[in-house]
Amino acid sequence: MSTQVVRVREGVTLLLNKDQTHHKTLFSFFFSLLRPVTGLRQKAFKEMGTSVQVTPLCGVYNENPLSYLVSIDGFNFLIDCGWNDHFDPSLLQPLSRVASTIDAVLLSHSDTLHLGALPYAMKQFGLSAPVYATEPVFRLGLLTMYDHYLSRKQVSEFDLFTLDDIDSAFQNVTRLTYSQNCHLSGKGEGIVIAPHVAGHLLGGTVWKITKDGEDVIYAVDFNHRKERHLNGTVLESFVRPAVLITDAYNALSNQPSRRQRDQEFLEAILNTLRANGNVLLPVDTAGRVLELLLILEQYWEQHHLTYPIFFLTYVSSSTVDYVKSFLEWMSDSIAKSFEHTRDNAFLLKHVTLLINKSELENVPEGPKIVLASMASLEVGFSHDIFVEWATDVRNLVLFTERGQFGTRARMLQSDPPPKAVKVTLSKRVPLVGEELAAYEEEQEKIKKEEALKATLVKEEESKAVVGADISKTDPMLIDGHTKVDAGGVRGEAYRDVLIDGFVPPSSVAPMFPFYDNTSEWDDFGEVINPDDYVIKDEDMDMGSMPVGGDLDGKLDENTASLMLDTTPSKVVSSELTVQVKCSLVYMDFEGRSDGRSIKSILSHVAPLKLVLVHGSAEATEHLKQHCLKHVCPHVYAPKVEETIDVTSDLCAYKVQLSEKLMSNVLFKKLGDYEIAWIDSEIEKTESGTLSSLPLSTTAPPHKSVLVGDLKMADFKQFLSGKGIQVEFSGGALRCGEYVTLRKVGDASQKGGAAAIQQIVIEGPLCEEYYKIREYLYSQFYSL
Repeated sequence: MSTQVVRVREGVTLLLNKDQTHHKTLFSFFFSLLRPVTGLRQKAFKEMGTSVQVTPLCGVYNENPLSYLVSIDGFNFLIDCGWNDHFDPSLLQPLSRVASTIDAVLLSHSDTLHLGALPYAMKQFGLSAPVYATEPVFRLGLLTMYDHYLSRKQVSEFDLFTLDDIDSAFQNVTRLTYSQNCHLSGKGEGIVIAPHVAGHLLGGTVWKITKDGEDVIYAVDFNHRKERHLNGTVLESFVRPAVLITDAYNALSNQPSRRQRDQEFLEAILNTLRANGNVLLPVDTAGRVLELLLILEQYWEQHHLTYPIFFLTYVSSSTVDYVKSFLEWMSDSIAKSFEHTRDNAFLLKHVTLLINKSELENVPEGPKIVLASMASLEVGFSHDIFVEWATDVRNLVLFTERGQFGTRARMLQSDPPPKAVKVTLSKRVPLVGEELAAYEEEQEKIKKEEALKATLVKEEESKAVVGADISKTDPMLIDGHTKVDAGGVRGEAYRDVLIDGFVPPSSVAPMFPFYDNTSEWDDFGEVINPDDYVIKDEDMDMGSMPVGGDLDGKLDENTASLMLDTTPSKVVSSELTVQVKCSLVYMDFEGRSDGRSIKSILSHVAPLKLVLVHGSAEATEHLKQHCLKHVCPHVYAPKVEETIDVTSDLCAYKVQLSEKLMSNVLFKKLGDYEIAWIDSEIEKTESGTLSSLPLSTTAPPHKSVLVGDLKMADFKQFLSGKGIQVEFSGGALRCGEYVTLRKVGDASQKGGAAAIQQIVIEGPLCEEYYKIREYLYSQFYSL
């Protein structure tokens, strides 16, 4: 007998997942339920599907950072841990209340909206769960946090987190590759997580969480379009997951074609340069800026342009160095180009990498393009350059993403834009004169206090050792427990042997102590404790990577020196009103699917239950109403800290498959699986479980079932390999001279019904027709 979990929809069909002899052997059975369970008390053996609850912690009905608590059978996932460019702690209050209950953290993208709060949460909220992300999200996310910290630290006494906090947070990250199944253990036993291509940022992830055959998909900020450096999302490959969590950020937007957008982008830049103006592009640290760099690099190469292009962030060199090694995460065209010509798309010939504004100031006068962080224009190099260039009518500030609410970028993107803006110019300067002397005096005082405190602590420890209570019952005392810190002697390895008849008071140390080495020995010598000779991990980290993090030496030397700079300094600020005379233009290079595409993708995926997050109230309600009509009847849009239960409506039954039944089953190979058709009777045993038994009468015949999922593009390639001329025409596949194949039926029906599609083969009954039909049947398995 073997116990199986059976999923039932409308009490008709059972799909049994059987794992008997080997944990990697999965048998799938089509089971005809000939004896209904109507005569049984179903509640006695009915179990509900996988329990799923979703609680937004931030980022619903608005464009705030993303952070969501997803509980699957009691295992708590924190999916994304974002923060805004203001680093507003009030946004993290909901997270602070649940941080201690989180079992795992999943990061989907490398920008601050998705991972910016991770260092702060681990430092302040006690978040200590393991973190999972792709390699690019880990690497580029680390650099993004470095850039934000340094940008803030140069203009303020920023103290929400430090570089050490960033390093500590990212040391907990487990890196996964696309489609890699990660099986959780312990409390998460039975849960499998896997990252898939999102298409928004390099390494961006659609998370698939599977438990008992049911999928929970988390897909925010995805892009179906193939771009220069990224492939499109694979979200459409998931059909009918139990739960889909997605965003409504772009539900109301429509985008032009990529060619039109790129053409308008380049025309705006070239018109400015030819008019002797400068172009500023406020960008992120290591996200969408990569696509912009490729657009400019390739156009400059093709048209032999000489206008200088500068990429200015505190970590620009490190960013590009890492990106060069991530070609396998990029688009197929980039990977193939490297395979054939060894040409790395990010060996930038026309872009100069800068990490300091002083380097830009040394560039000769003339029209130029500067891509500078931060995109919000709140701090960073982009803020300072904007203040300098905004007053010149020849210049252009080109925004490629919507600014976050409340930021200067968002204000400048309003229609009409403001004619003047108030800014605060801040910079860090070294202390000199009396200020430096006062600072050094204060530091010296602090050092003396710390030294005095350390001395007092050491004296207290010495007294505690000396004053240890010595046994008075045995005049020849051998103390094998007191640790003595003398001359490097390790306490437990030595025994203090006292002179016979001398028993000192407990408050007085024995005179002329003698330490007898009583270490254990074996045939190979003295038995040692390996831990005594192991250098602590943190000591090794400090010695090998003084800057911190897992950077493998790829951090730019100048950036590293800036991080390690301990020169006494202060921040000086001044208020200024800037007259905005330059051109302000916004073009959508955010790399997200637009409203029309989102609706089409959701209709194709057809989840059983849909949860909408992250988007304006208007966009969220609009998409919710659309999905209720055209996608599925269960659509939720929870508010912050509102927990919704999206447990599957499918029922689970435990069924015992008798050996007598299984001995007569014939399996057929289906890829990595084996399948069979079973006719049996279901009976309830005395213990209350269900058991499947062979039929007591002859099984009625059943229609043949073709098992498999044929993709027309794959079949086209298969026929081409057989020497048959094929092409797509009008949504159908024309095969040879006379035969046409087409898929008919709804690929994703609303509600609980299964998706039904048929492949229709049309043409005259000739030799070609029968040959193609035979090839078609060979793509399926018949039961």
